[in-house]
Amino acid sequence: MADIIEIKIIGRIHTDFPTKFGIPRQSGVVKELKGRIVFEPEYRNEDALRGIEGFSHLWLIWHFSENVREGWSPTVRPPILGGNTRVGVFATRSPFRPNPIGLSSVKLEGVEVDPHDGPVLIVSGADLMDDTPILDIKPYIPYADSHPEATEGFRSGGWNRMLEVDFPPELLAKVPEKQHKSLIEVLANDPRPSYHHDPARIYGMPFGDVEVKFSVNEKVLRVVAVYD
Repeated sequence: MADIIEIKIIGRIHTDFPTKFGIPRQSGVVKELKGRIVFEPEYRNEDALRGIEGFSHLWLIWHFSENVREGWSPTVRPPILGGNTRVGVFATRSPFRPNPIGLSSVKLEGVEVDPHDGPVLIVSGADLMDDTPILDIKPYIPYADSHPEATEGFRSGGWNRMLEVDFPPELLAKVPEKQHKSLIEVLANDPRPSYHHDPARIYGMPFGDVEVKFSVNEKVLRVVAVYD
C-alpha cells in the first residue's frame, strides 16, 4: 500500500480564466496576465511574506483541482505532438499524473494588504485557472533555477503556432481596457487544442466577465463576437 501524506491548501489564485479553455500552455508565456493570490485564513500572516518583495519571480506549487481522475497511466498523449503519440507521463507536464501537482514560475508584481483578505500577492504570467488551490510558494533563484543550456526533448523548437489577431475595435470595446493586452496575447498564442484545424469552426472562450467567440484560418484568428 502506497504511503499517503497530508498537504494543506495555503491559498487560492484568482485569474481571468473561469474554465480551462484558453489557459496558456506554460507559465510566463503571456506576461500581461495578472493573478491575485489570496491566502487561507490560517496563513494570512504578514510575517510569512517578510522579505518576499526582494525577489522578482516566484515558484507556485499547486493542485490540478479540475483534472482529477481515477488511477493513472504511465503514458500520455501531449497536444504538442498532435494528441496521437504517447510518451511517458514523467517526460511531460500533463495534468494527469499520479499526483495532480503543478509547478509555475510567475513574476511578483507586488504585495497588497487587503482589509478583508490580509496580505495578497499580485503576480503576472500565471497559467492557472481561477480559484486554483496553491500548495506552496518559493522564491525563484536565478543562479540555481536558470539553465540556459537545457535541452527540450520532443518539445524542441518551442511553440510555433503564434497567430495574428484580428479583433474589431467595436468588439474589443466590450472588454475592460485593462484586459486588452492580456486577452490579445492569449489569443495570439492559439488557445485551440493542438489538433484542431477547422477554419469553419467557431470557438468560445470565457475570459474574465466576457465570452469571446473566434475562428482561425491558417495564421489569422478573427474575433467574431464578444458577449457579457
